[in-house]
Amino acid sequence: MILVVLGTQDKDFSRLLKAVDKEIENGTIKDKVIVQAGQTKYESSNMEIFDLIPAPEFDKLVDKADLIITHGGAGSILSAIKKGKKVIAAARLSKYGEHHNDHQKQIIKEFSDLGYILELRDFKKLGKLIEKSKTFKPKKFESNTKNMVKLLQDYMEEDNHVSWYNKIHSNFNYGLLLGIISVLLFVFLNTFKINIYISSIISYIMAVFLCYLLFRKKSIMMLVYLVLEVLFLFLLINYLNINILLSKIVCSLLLIVISSFINIFSFNK
Repeated sequence: MILVVLGTQDKDFSRLLKAVDKEIENGTIKDKVIVQAGQTKYESSNMEIFDLIPAPEFDKLVDKADLIITHGGAGSILSAIKKGKKVIAAARLSKYGEHHNDHQKQIIKEFSDLGYILELRDFKKLGKLIEKSKTFKPKKFESNTKNMVKLLQDYMEEDNHVSWYNKIHSNFNYGLLLGIISVLLFVFLNTFKINIYISSIISYIMAVFLCYLLFRKKSIMMLVYLVLEVLFLFLLINYLNINILLSKIVCSLLLIVISSFINIFSFNK
């Protein structure tokens, strides 16, 4: 039995399924083929295709499979090679809209260079690679090798299949929106002649709440940033004699910069 694994990506990878289907039609593949397709929509009378397979059943299929053909997700590859399975892996490519970037090529290359899997680059040669897999003896998986540690560290930088840069960029945009909402609410509250520090606290809390409703993003650091905002506001107004509104804007910008540096440090760590 051959198990084809496409992971749970939100992007189509029918390109791989078409290649498998073609080899079935050609007679290269005579075994039963089961597919865990994720979000890929593909119809074929030659394969049993499931969107998602429950974990216990999936593990049983991995145990039974004589060959696993998978995308380049580290989790999918690891689940197979840990059990000593023969694996053919094909990378999702950004140029076909199969992923945000091409980091799966690096993952597959690393596993292939270490002798754990076979790398499928040219989909037209899938048949030849399947024949090669019959005599291929995968290297026994050793999770404590330096190369494997490096590989997993590189993959963690692509956590949830988004680069650390994109995550920092996302957090920056979130902080910018939070700051804009906070400033606007602060201006609104000041029209009622409310104490500037109370206005700042209320506007910040309301901005965090609104952003949470939009992004479902929460963090204990928000409390730290609130304390810093009030402290910065006090210093700017009382010691630097800066205009109240300008002080509020400067505070928001400072918090964006600080949170960005903290995020960069956290991801690097």
